[in-house]
Amino acid sequence: MPGGIGRALRGKSNANIGSSGTTSDIKGELEKLEVCLKCGADTVMDLSTGGDLDEIRAAIIERSPVPIGTVPIYQMIHELGDIKNLKTSAILNTIEKQARQGVDYFTIHAGFKLEFMPLLSRRKMGIVSRGGSLIASWMMKFHKQNPFYEAFDEICDICAAYDVSLSLGDGLRPGCLYDATDKAQLSELEILGELALRANEKNVQVMIEGPGHIPFNEIELNMQLERKLCRDAPFYVLGPLPTDIGAGYDHISSAIGGTMAAYCGASMLCYVTPKEHLGLPNAKDVREGIIAHKIAAHAADVALGKAGAIERDHAMSDARYNFDWNRQFELSFDPDHARELHDESLGDEIYKGAEFCSMCGPKFCAYKISRNLTENKEKE
Repeated sequence: MPGGIGRALRGKSNANIGSSGTTSDIKGELEKLEVCLKCGADTVMDLSTGGDLDEIRAAIIERSPVPIGTVPIYQMIHELGDIKNLKTSAILNTIEKQARQGVDYFTIHAGFKLEFMPLLSRRKMGIVSRGGSLIASWMMKFHKQNPFYEAFDEICDICAAYDVSLSLGDGLRPGCLYDATDKAQLSELEILGELALRANEKNVQVMIEGPGHIPFNEIELNMQLERKLCRDAPFYVLGPLPTDIGAGYDHISSAIGGTMAAYCGASMLCYVTPKEHLGLPNAKDVREGIIAHKIAAHAADVALGKAGAIERDHAMSDARYNFDWNRQFELSFDPDHARELHDESLGDEIYKGAEFCSMCGPKFCAYKISRNLTENKEKE
């Protein structure tokens, strides 16, 4: 199912799923995929690093009507065993294999150049991108330029042949507020803008991946810099998280930053779950992450006046004022959860027609009192 990503369109959200080296279970990943689709994720990335990666990916692609993305270097290292064994042939063969399999977009960390390595000495947290850290290890091992940068034209040729888009990865994204908007991050961003042009010249669609951990007051600046350096290529941001201390609630931190980012020009938000920085998310974590970022993207769409956005909010207001409980559930981003919370205290179906909830009861409901005042005035 095709979908558009860009500033003129509705804000999109992506959900990451995938196995790890300690937890590999196709059934579990397909359960997460089902949650992603039910909750309205616009794209899904399979970031599997453990188990049979081809089998997991094939199962996800087969069952997903939305675009599926991957980070091909994960499979390369999974199969080669060590980053020192990575060669250009493995890069191109893996990318073409995944393209044939039906992957819709690849995250490629081609903008992290060897000459940026000294810039990391000023950081508190160094490299926090998995792909970025692997490429840094390769460059330091061989003292050669990033092989993905060197093979970028060949990668684009494969993408053009199979109609695969590129998500140019930010291997030097800041992993904490201290490192935000530093020279390492911006040096890579400038190269990503150059690579985006080269990809477009080969008829390959591109979006740019962005930070990361950014203080709230620097989010607008980061969006402006991306638009300038990358010539308005769609920006796909991880959060950004405006605080480092939200462990267990980082989906909330991310949604706060994501709303600002989307308002200032980001085209797609990559979700963060409550498990961020703590472990591999389960299906419940996935649901909470998606809903938080759907809300964030929608809030920005409303503020930007995008077509059809605020009408849903107006419909919810009408349903609330008219005590149409089922319509309220239907209009929410997570109808099942909204219904579940309502029914915890008023579970009988008769209360779906009640003109109150358990918060105020029938005597103190402001909606009911306000409606009565209006109705009495109309009768006079």
